[in-house]
Amino acid sequence: MPQIPTPLQIAGSLATFHPDLRLIGPDALAGRHPGEHEDNLGAGVVAQPATTAAVMALIDWCRQNGVSIVPQGGLSGLVGGGVSDAGQVILSSIRLNRIIAVHLEEETVEVEAGVTLEALQAALAPHGLTTGIDLGSRGSATIGGMVSTNAGGILAFRNGVMRHQILGLEAVLPSGALFSDMTRVVKVSAGPDLKQLFIGGEGAFGFVTKVVMKVEPLRPHRAVALLGVADAGRALQVAARLRRHGALVLEAAEMMWPRYLRDHAALKGFDLSWLEDDAAVLLVEISAQSADHATTRLEDELAAIWDEADIKGAIVAQSSEQARRFWDLREDSGFYFSAFPQAPSFDVSLPPTLVDGYVVEITSRLRSIGIGYDAYIYGHIADGNLHIALATPGPLPSDTKQLVEDVVYHGITACGGSFSAEHGVGLDKRQAYLAHADPGKQALARQLKSLLDPGGLFNRGKVPF
Repeated sequence: MPQIPTPLQIAGSLATFHPDLRLIGPDALAGRHPGEHEDNLGAGVVAQPATTAAVMALIDWCRQNGVSIVPQGGLSGLVGGGVSDAGQVILSSIRLNRIIAVHLEEETVEVEAGVTLEALQAALAPHGLTTGIDLGSRGSATIGGMVSTNAGGILAFRNGVMRHQILGLEAVLPSGALFSDMTRVVKVSAGPDLKQLFIGGEGAFGFVTKVVMKVEPLRPHRAVALLGVADAGRALQVAARLRRHGALVLEAAEMMWPRYLRDHAALKGFDLSWLEDDAAVLLVEISAQSADHATTRLEDELAAIWDEADIKGAIVAQSSEQARRFWDLREDSGFYFSAFPQAPSFDVSLPPTLVDGYVVEITSRLRSIGIGYDAYIYGHIADGNLHIALATPGPLPSDTKQLVEDVVYHGITACGGSFSAEHGVGLDKRQAYLAHADPGKQALARQLKSLLDPGGLFNRGKVPF
């Protein structure tokens, strides 16, 4: 068996390899924050190319020397997709951070993969534009990482996920060759759309370097409200009413079930005296032609649907600071880790009309496993994406972990949902992929991986090809 090179040996070999390639070795990485997973920097060597040519040269060197590659973006992934080990090279997009062009009339933008979502939003705002996708991790999530995981987020109910935002894409294949399809138009009927392999591929088929994205008009005049609701069905009723209103645009519909809401509100010192006992909360944000118009329209619509939707209390933000506090309840979602370190968490999607039955079923079945198996539930209700975290410390014993997964994933695929809605597969969901992804789909994915990456150069050991 060939000896695995040490991080120092790899860093030494690549130190002056290419003028557009910066290397960070184990000494410089010591003490750096690894992001969402403690083993993200395990390789001990980070390569930071500044050009596509440098990416191509690095990949070719790794292929010739049998050194596997772990692509990384903003280190914000939640399923271990960026975890690396000694003997590997981390290929980071951090220096591929240029916004190449903003095409105002087309409402498209060309960017490099390392641009963060927040940086792109800030660059578009002076032009009266914004991205058609938004995430709570916007400050760290990179466009390339979002492509690789097919990120979803707040606007998916209206605009779709990352796959629906991408017009064109450039990537470097495991062979070191360039794949270039930097299309700037929506209508393309010229053979199979091969760029889709890289969208949601989690770095298994190549390293994304550039992207062409659709953007949309910025609607800055917003109103935000928290509404008490009995269940997801009532929340969907409110969201549907707001979506059909001709004078406003629904920008968000986020739901928090009672335990998540009350524990988080208590921690934040957030007053819930306006809310009926045992109600869940729907956070809605709308935009309109002016700030006053947005607030008035929202209040009028809530009054009109109050009895029909059985709204159990409401509070409309009276300032941007108050609106930010409302959003903080939803987006600062890791609050429970202080009480339950490594709390097991899940990210599922199912048809929105089936959410209530699913929540009732899994809540009951989780509690039947044992004391402490209650759940924090919250998510993007208008597209059926739920985030579920157990109110118990992790990691779970293997037998209990299997019991919990059986509960959470039961019936998801059969009803037309997904065991992973927006976080990917990575390391954490490999077994779920094997158990719940269609076998024919798995077989085809393995064939494609074997064709494009016969040596297993890219992100070895992650999505189980």
